[in-house]
Amino acid sequence: MTDLFIVRDVPAYIRSDNGPEFIAEAVRNWIKAVGAKTAYIEPGSPWENGYCESFNGRMRDELLNGEIFYSLREAQIIIERWKNHYNTKQPHSALGYRPPATGAIVPIDQRPVMH
Repeated sequence: MTDLFIVRDVPAYIRSDNGPEFIAEAVRNWIKAVGAKTAYIEPGSPWENGYCESFNGRMRDELLNGEIFYSLREAQIIIERWKNHYNTKQPHSALGYRPPATGAIVPIDQRPVMH
């Protein structure tokens, strides 16, 4: 996210759940360090975090419920393959049945030349 903040600027607030207990303090410290404030959702209210809940459910239904990973490397490869399909090929109804990354992918020969 730090790279995104360099390109798009730091948002005033970052909304999140309370996070896993082992990293919550580190996340709070990072958010403070980048100059944003936290806007926590209420515990036990996934409707306040709809985008994440929707994605988590889809990932569970389309990938995790149908796979058994025998190694960390196998999980990394299969999840990366699914992520690429999800972002570049799978149509999303909220985007007019287009994949999210369609506009973000620019062929190399069409990229602007930096001088």
